[in-house]
Amino acid sequence: MKHLPHLTFLRSFEAAARHLSFTAASEELNCTQSAVSNHVRSLEEFIGRPLFVRLPRALALTEVGEAYLPSVRHALQEIDVATEALLSQKRRREVVVSCPTSLASVWLAGVLRDFHITHPDILVTVHGTVWTDVEQDVSDISITMDHTDDIPDGAVQLWDERLALVCAPDFKVDGKPLTDPAQLVRARRIHVLGRPIYWELMARHFGIKSFEATGGLKTDVSTIGAGLAAQGLGCAALPRVLVRPYLDRGDLVEPFQTDIRNPWVYCARFKSRTPTPSVRLFKSWLLDAAGRMEG
Repeated sequence: MKHLPHLTFLRSFEAAARHLSFTAASEELNCTQSAVSNHVRSLEEFIGRPLFVRLPRALALTEVGEAYLPSVRHALQEIDVATEALLSQKRRREVVVSCPTSLASVWLAGVLRDFHITHPDILVTVHGTVWTDVEQDVSDISITMDHTDDIPDGAVQLWDERLALVCAPDFKVDGKPLTDPAQLVRARRIHVLGRPIYWELMARHFGIKSFEATGGLKTDVSTIGAGLAAQGLGCAALPRVLVRPYLDRGDLVEPFQTDIRNPWVYCARFKSRTPTPSVRLFKSWLLDAAGRMEG
């Protein structure tokens, strides 16, 4: 490590240069005038050049002092800002989470409800996302939906997800209730943009050669797809975690039981290497809730 002047010497120099007075600098730094004078003298000895011209009733910076002052002032400001940021982070009782809008409105909302009951003093902010995450470093915890073949480094898969085929209780195909998987070929289907694999997996599961990709309602938000299905506008293949509340309320039903593994899974990234106590607490709560999830 390079030999550098003592930080106290630099603070005394900066304050004396700003006030052009050892006395005023000592009052600001809460020390004696002689201490400030000695600090500055020690700094001058370290550098080997005078920093001040000492006049009978005043101080003036030398050319060396004027050249040195901006760098010292900038360095001290950087130290102050960095220290305050760490202290503020330690005091902050806040957690910022980014999460796909669909998952946030169903599963994460319940997690937050229970967390708030136990820890009402910790503020949690949720940024809803569609397809892409928010800008880097906005959130402490980032939940994303990733393909199992492309899970980002450092991400933790929250649970194994399954797909469910759902429709409204009174949904009909050609005027008849949906009771036979073969009817799916003629049924109105709701499509989630970017997830054609959902219906492809359903076709494979039921032994159907293929479904036409065209026709039917389309949406880029899975919970909107669930809402459309609940209105009788079609049947939908969706992640089970997102349709579970609709099934519990009876707004949707599963005409056929399925156990189809979803290749798209929810993952979490915890971005800070030095998380605050509040972030650590919520992380533990989140992972515990995820561990209780069934596929």
